[in-house]
Amino acid sequence: MSRARELAGAADSTDPAVGLAAVAALRGLLEEIEARQVDHARALGWSWEAIASALGVRRQSVHRKHARRHRR
Repeated sequence: MSRARELAGAADSTDPAVGLAAVAALRGLLEEIEARQVDHARALGWSWEAIASALGVRRQSVHRKHARRHRR
């Protein structure tokens, strides 16, 4: 989590180059964390609807974004 804290601090920079680079890095980090948590929830038997509800999005959105990693 220290990487997230470091990036959050950099995102508050008065230098736009530093702040915007931190925002882009945070976006990538957030995508990785979301994928990990969705994988974990699916492994525990969560439905796509339950995951979508927890993320505050529609079921179709979360399914479209993550389902291909779960097709076997």
